[in-house]
Amino acid sequence: MLLREVSYARPSTVEEAVSLLTEHDGARALAGGQTLVNVMKQRAASPDVLVDLADLDELRPITVSGTTLEIGAMATLASITRSSEVEVSRPILAATAATVADVQVRNRGTLGGNICVNDPTNHFPPLLVALGASMTIRSASGERVVTAEEFFVGVFETAVGEGDLLTRISIPAAGKGTGDGMAGVTLGAHGTYVANAAASVVDGTWRIALGCVGAVPHRATAVESALDGTDVDEAAVRSAVEGLGDTLDPPADVHASAEYRRSLAETSTVRAVLQAAEKARG
Repeated sequence: MLLREVSYARPSTVEEAVSLLTEHDGARALAGGQTLVNVMKQRAASPDVLVDLADLDELRPITVSGTTLEIGAMATLASITRSSEVEVSRPILAATAATVADVQVRNRGTLGGNICVNDPTNHFPPLLVALGASMTIRSASGERVVTAEEFFVGVFETAVGEGDLLTRISIPAAGKGTGDGMAGVTLGAHGTYVANAAASVVDGTWRIALGCVGAVPHRATAVESALDGTDVDEAAVRSAVEGLGDTLDPPADVHASAEYRRSLAETSTVRAVLQAAEKARG
């Protein structure tokens, strides 16, 4: 289906982009376009103005500042897979980016675009929650920083509102005693997830987030508490995760029943935690 007529702007600075998003009701930022353009073709979204961010090179860098990995919102998934800063600071991000769709999508798709869509089946929302990430959002009134848990508000909804622009994602760099893991079941080798789990441990303290079981990533706080400060082995992990599915109310669709998603959530959590524990020991 062809796109309906839409106004188009291509700002050269972040300030200009924010001004355009503020001035025009119904304006939408266009990052890689891997989701938005397809949604527009299906007439599921009909913005009046597209604000193309392609010229905003200041939103592309991937840097390390002190103990924080900073990823610009326009950094492509392909650039994340190749980044030496990511490989040293938080390699799980590169490993995850490499599993998204195909090379063409990774060359165009951006981390900011992926999380601003907040499709519950996407790869990065639960991972960023587990990693304790924060997001910087620019508006006409200035900048604000929100945690990943505050950022994801509902299905296809985030803390980025009218006139807002996500500028960067900040993730604590991994140190000694840190391990991360992600596991799940996808539709095909590089498809979206049916269910997934991300886990991170820092000096014996755990953060675990599940995807595809609700509108936003779900923190498995009871499992975290059971694992904190313990000697993690497979038996201990399975014991901590037992019954997790009973606390969830996932959707049912053509890909999985709610009951199956509960089972997959438990299995994915066990696998992600064991991955993280092994990396922390290594």
